[in-house]
Amino acid sequence: MTSDTWIILLHQVLFQGMFFTKNFVLRRRLKQPIKGVNLEANLSIAFFAIFIGVALWLSLDQNAYRAAEQAGGVAQSISGLLMLASLYLGAASLNDLGDSWRVGVIEEQQTELVERGIYRFSRNPYFLAYLIIFAAYTVLLQSFVLLVLSGIGFGLVHAMILREERYLAVKHAAEYECYRQHVSRYLG
Repeated sequence: MTSDTWIILLHQVLFQGMFFTKNFVLRRRLKQPIKGVNLEANLSIAFFAIFIGVALWLSLDQNAYRAAEQAGGVAQSISGLLMLASLYLGAASLNDLGDSWRVGVIEEQQTELVERGIYRFSRNPYFLAYLIIFAAYTVLLQSFVLLVLSGIGFGLVHAMILREERYLAVKHAAEYECYRQHVSRYLG
């Protein structure tokens, strides 16, 4: 295994570890489902797994993906910063969302509209963390395949966000509309 493989594995253990821990703890505390059954969420979860798998596969062969060998250290540094940013956004999102955290939309559940913490700067910081992961792995491995997959991933994440926005507009009406007008979908 290469150093890039280890970097990706460590990042995924940390990022997915936060995700699974939050899901496990919240499911036990609430004693109700926290994963919605909807196409957007299921497709995105499957795609995330495929993207990570492809990145790991590409990382196993140093010569198969490097555009220029000398760019490796710079690429690792930039990618490392992006991975740290994704871990921060992921942790802040999971923390600040509290008991309102769900995987996908669950129409029959009412959750609090969270506008505090990281949600003051982005309406979708957890999804933004995934977009940053796409960028981080693409930069690290300098792969055209990952660049194309990142574009597809952005489309899937955007579809999930639009579904969630429709749900929040119905559940929180004027309160969500006010929030939507003051806080950017991604970052701002």
